[in-house]
Amino acid sequence: MAVDADAALAREFPPLVVPVERGRLAFFARATGQTDPDYFDVDSAVAAGHPDLPVPPSFYFSLELERPDPFGWLTGLGVDLRRVLHGEQSFTYHALAYAGDTLTLTTRISDVTVKKGGALELLTKLTEITRDGTPIADATSVIVVRNPEVRT
Repeated sequence: MAVDADAALAREFPPLVVPVERGRLAFFARATGQTDPDYFDVDSAVAAGHPDLPVPPSFYFSLELERPDPFGWLTGLGVDLRRVLHGEQSFTYHALAYAGDTLTLTTRISDVTVKKGGALELLTKLTEITRDGTPIADATSVIVVRNPEVRT
């Protein structure tokens, strides 16, 4: 089934407010292979001039998973999750965030692109991440949906 581009672009996501917890940051840093102790050792982070553990660069991607149904927006568009691939992700950083911060994520679908004669549909999701209204980062992800009705 083809994705309804108009419905995707009109999709509303409620803002998501997420507290950034120190233990979670340290766990994420170790799980993703960070070797800089500033990301998991508070004393090291403070000695380096940070007020607390800084948020590792790709941590923002995981924050979207805090939604009660993080993929519900896709199923709401009629997308079969078995036909979804993670296409790409990128970040634009504006400021550092730290353990103890509360971040607000504001998400929207910014683009729907059709490829291969409709066999692939690319949904671009933009999430603006702020702290008290101050931009922290923009996270962009591209979700690839394979349309089984189109054969190439």
